[in-house]
Amino acid sequence: MGLNPEAEELNNIIKENSRVVYELLSERGKAIFFPKKGILTQTAEAKGKKINATIGAAVEDDGTPMRLHSIAKNILLDPKDVFTYAPSYGKAELRKAWKELIYRKNPSLKTKISLPVVTNALTHGLSMVGYLFANPGDSILVTNKFWENYTLVFENAYNAVLETFNTFHKNEFDTESFKRKLEERKGKKIVLLNFPNNPAGYTPTNKEAKEIVRIIKQNADAGNKIIVILDDAYFGLVYKKGVYMESLFSELAELHENVLAIKLDGATKEDYVWGFRVGFITYGIRNGNEKLYGALEDKTAGAVRGNISNSPHISQSLVLNAFNSETYEKEKKEKYELLKSRFEKVVDVLKDKKFSEFFNALPFNSGYFMCIELKPGLDAEKVRQGLLKEYDTGVIAAGNMLRIAFSGVAEKDIPQLFENIYNACKELKANS
Repeated sequence: MGLNPEAEELNNIIKENSRVVYELLSERGKAIFFPKKGILTQTAEAKGKKINATIGAAVEDDGTPMRLHSIAKNILLDPKDVFTYAPSYGKAELRKAWKELIYRKNPSLKTKISLPVVTNALTHGLSMVGYLFANPGDSILVTNKFWENYTLVFENAYNAVLETFNTFHKNEFDTESFKRKLEERKGKKIVLLNFPNNPAGYTPTNKEAKEIVRIIKQNADAGNKIIVILDDAYFGLVYKKGVYMESLFSELAELHENVLAIKLDGATKEDYVWGFRVGFITYGIRNGNEKLYGALEDKTAGAVRGNISNSPHISQSLVLNAFNSETYEKEKKEKYELLKSRFEKVVDVLKDKKFSEFFNALPFNSGYFMCIELKPGLDAEKVRQGLLKEYDTGVIAAGNMLRIAFSGVAEKDIPQLFENIYNACKELKANS
């Protein structure tokens, strides 16, 4: 069975404008399309007509969206910005606003990029990228400190394979390990970089970021076709000088004709609306043009439509209203300073050398988290259980590490948090 003509049309546009991008698409990615010639187009053509019996939604006799008072009474937004379907691409004004914000937050980004497509936040964005670009058996290169949900998204859902390189070497980002792993095979490569990193809470320094970009360019120069997925979930939350302040998308979006940069970000952590589920997929490649990006946006919207139909309209409208608020930037700065003060408190508390008896902190400089590595002989899961039972304290255990979300701890409680961990380790050691 051949491809749908609309999918073929998009494939031809992509091939004409970037053979590399076409070759990077998965078989699913090549087959997907946004159905512009079906129900959606007919509905759009009927918009504004006196009698409109096209869309699968109900309206009141006055033409406004049908709604329950028990729900509507709690919402100040216009009903048309809440109860109606949003487009599968996302709310047009929000997409435009987010694109403008990407340029504003990344001043070194000068190249042309796609219009972001709205996803149901970061996890859904990752899944859509897997759909579009990952074939079964494709390897995806990630740091060995990675968010466990990547396994569900890429391995369980798409039968891709996560391959890891060392995150750190001598308290620095291990660019040599990254280089070795990236050079292991030739051809199509998928790299997933998450900064600030979950769980480590680390963003590369300016020097390390430059080296990461150089390594990717060197691989592209050798003829390899590379997708770089940038999980920017915690973007903007950098607390130390000398750390790379922008997204690597700024460099990678115009790096090379063989490098497709895909930026995944959203309001989730940047704007502290975890339950809103508003994220974005944005594409960038050297010499990318409107035709290429338009076709990628169509395929992405098609994948979204076939997966969840569209992201919630109310969440998109609330986020857009925030962007247009006169106090938005001031409020963002206040929350950033609060998180930074907690980060600085963690740094200050860990200056106490007594903690090194049982654990050492891994490098951290950004985001929501930091990790401590336990000394040999201590079991992270047993320490975690001891903290729950004896110290009224919760942390995450992973391997021989504990992940600590200082973002969720009041500054005044941070000294007690580490004191509790120290005592739990001491008690476990004494009883072992």
